[in-house]
Amino acid sequence: MTRAVALVCTLNASPAPSSSQLLADQIMAELAGLGVKGETIRVADHEVRPGVARDMGDGDAWPTLREKVMEADIVLVSTPIWLGHPSSLCQRVLERLNADISETDEQGRQLTYGKVGLAAVVGNEDGAHKVSADLFQGLNDLGFSLAPGAVAYWVGEAQQGTDYQDLEQTPESVTSTTRTLAANAVHLARLLSESPYPPS
Repeated sequence: MTRAVALVCTLNASPAPSSSQLLADQIMAELAGLGVKGETIRVADHEVRPGVARDMGDGDAWPTLREKVMEADIVLVSTPIWLGHPSSLCQRVLERLNADISETDEQGRQLTYGKVGLAAVVGNEDGAHKVSADLFQGLNDLGFSLAPGAVAYWVGEAQQGTDYQDLEQTPESVTSTTRTLAANAVHLARLLSESPYPPS
C-alpha cells in the first residue's frame, strides 16, 4: 500500500485552527481517495529541536517524526507564508531532514530516493510561487522526486485579513489543483516503487 505523511508547519499548536492544516487535510483526503494510507502531523505539537542531526538529545521528537517520513512514499510539507518565506518550522523540518543528506543505501542512493515530495502553501499576500520554489529546491536536494504540479496553494488579496480557513467554500481552482496533485503524486510514487532509480 502507498503511504503518505503530511508535516504541517503552522506556527500554532493544536487545537488552534490553521489554514495550513486545512489545505493539508484536503490534499490527504484526495490521496486517501486514491487508496493511499496517510497520517497528518502538526509539527508545532512536538518538540522538534533546531539542528542538523537525526537526534538532538533527550526530549527531541524528530527521531519519531523522521521514522514516519522514512516509512512514507509521499511526503507533504504544508506551510504558511511569513514575511515572504516558509515558516520557521518548515525551515526547521528541512534542516532536520538534511541530517540524512549524505546517508545512502547499499547501492549508493540517498535514503529518500523513491519518495515523492509535495508542497502546500497558504498566505494572505502573494509569495506562493517563491515559497514553493524554496520547498522544491530543498526537497529535491534532499533526494525527493517531484511530480508535475507538486504544489497546491491559496493566497488572499494584499492588505486584507481573510485566511484560507475563513472562506465559505474551497475555490474550484484549489480543489482541481489538489486533485491533480494527488493523482500525479500517487502515479509517480507507484512508478518509483515498481522501478527504483539506478544505483548511484
